[in-house]
Amino acid sequence: MGCDRMKLDDVMIELEDMGNEQTRSTWIRHGAQGSVYGVKIGDMKKLVKHVKKNQELALSLYETGNFDAMYLAGLTVDPKKIEKETLQKWVKKANWYMLAEYTVAGVASESKYALELAREWMNASDEMVATCGWSTYANYVTITPDDELDLEEIQKFLQQVQETIHTQQNRVRYMMNSFVMAVGICTKSLSEEARRVADHIGKVHVDVGNTSCKVPYAPEYIEKAIARGKLGQKKKTAIC
Repeated sequence: MGCDRMKLDDVMIELEDMGNEQTRSTWIRHGAQGSVYGVKIGDMKKLVKHVKKNQELALSLYETGNFDAMYLAGLTVDPKKIEKETLQKWVKKANWYMLAEYTVAGVASESKYALELAREWMNASDEMVATCGWSTYANYVTITPDDELDLEEIQKFLQQVQETIHTQQNRVRYMMNSFVMAVGICTKSLSEEARRVADHIGKVHVDVGNTSCKVPYAPEYIEKAIARGKLGQKKKTAIC
């Protein structure tokens, strides 16, 4: 196939061919809803270089409502070119945590609207929108130099986590915990404060359903990362 000129139908056929029942069952067990082909993320990435050349195609993939296509859209869209209105549509269609916390949050964190949308979404009553907001801000922290961060605002959010995490909705608890870890590892000047918050909140309980997933214990997770020399290190991208 001439992959450089792939169209939406071509990509959907490729994704369906790549899918398998075991992976499909795994995604559904983790919370995937609607159409799911069951493509492994590693296999999906083989299509990235062919779709990445076409922003319109990447956006069309998300509109299909098929999980595999939506996830591929997040891997291939140009976050610097995406419109705020598109991200608002995306977050409304993110019906489980992989789309909210990875796909939409990853793209949003690298967009021009990262902070604006993160702040708005973090306060949403909808669980997936709120968890996407916390993930967007956490991702933003991991890729942005400390001197470009609003440290006072981050301190405020750390305090909010400390005071409210155990009363939040399920996935919001998970991402609040992740936010503390992101700050504790990637923001050198606030690492000590993040570690204090992590110690204060202790073990965070999240219902992960019928899966083997575990919620990281933030104090231990941060300490291990620092011991490996990761303190203050930034990532090149939040999209994965």
